[in-house]
Amino acid sequence: MRTIGLIGGMSWESSVVYYQLINRGVRDRLGPLRSARVLLDSLDFGEIEALQRQGDWARAGELLAASARRLQAGGAQVIVLATNTMHKVAPAIVAATPLPFLHIADPTGAALREAGFDRVALLGTAFTMEQDFYRARLRDRYGVRCIVPDEGQRRDVHRIIYEELCAGIVRESSRQRYREIMVDCAARGAQAIILGCTEIGLLVGRDDSPVPLFDTTALHAAAAVEFALVK
Repeated sequence: MRTIGLIGGMSWESSVVYYQLINRGVRDRLGPLRSARVLLDSLDFGEIEALQRQGDWARAGELLAASARRLQAGGAQVIVLATNTMHKVAPAIVAATPLPFLHIADPTGAALREAGFDRVALLGTAFTMEQDFYRARLRDRYGVRCIVPDEGQRRDVHRIIYEELCAGIVRESSRQRYREIMVDCAARGAQAIILGCTEIGLLVGRDDSPVPLFDTTALHAAAAVEFALVK
């Protein structure tokens, strides 16, 4: 079994989910007492979030690159970054070590293409929804085009992530707001919806959406399991 190097803590609420999903995936494949070989380097999200607000992506990239190097030194054989937004600095991580890097958009794009969807809604932080680093990868590699909620809806999606979900707060009013936004996205032609923030799955699931949901956390964790178990 290969050792997974997990860059986590952004937020730790979703890093817990990654750890659970990866270990459950190995257990389901290998047997009830089996578990994954995982090295976790958990960063201080407060520091990362401040750099996001300041637009200092270069410094954020340096911190995540240093994390990847620590994981390599510890024996990791692949790097998994347990967050969507910070894939904006994926090039810095890739350049930091020779280890394979499992980009979170790739299993999502592959799953969407396999399902035959090419027009989907993307929910995530404002950075993920409004900037092109994520949408461009889905478009250019998988032929998937993303629509995003309108400006007011994007503010609500972003606020709920940072003020509530990253702090472990799950409110029914916020679930209802996400439901409304997903209904609107479907009405605008979205064939499916990407849960493009690793915390969103803490709030909504398949029964909350009128169209299929693609949870990037679950898809990314499954890809990590597949890499770890390939002989």
